[in-house]
Amino acid sequence: MSSRPLAFGSDGVRPLGSLPAGATGTVASVQAVESDRADRLLALGVTVGAPIRVLQTFPGVVFLCDQTELAVERGVAYAILVRVESKE
Repeated sequence: MSSRPLAFGSDGVRPLGSLPAGATGTVASVQAVESDRADRLLALGVTVGAPIRVLQTFPGVVFLCDQTELAVERGVAYAILVRVESKE
């Protein structure tokens, strides 16, 4: 059984690791199992309400958070939950 969260929720919140390149949204929460990982992400600006744009998904996840470009492993990307902007 996988420990990853569901790929999407009814409220539009999805793990960053499940989003395609070009997707945009805002950080809904950081669900890091290790507190030092969460602290590092917070120090880098990955905070609730920060805007996010996915730039690349392979081999790692590269994203723009506010004005900072970050590259993280896929496991870390699944710990960042994003409220995805709808494309209507």
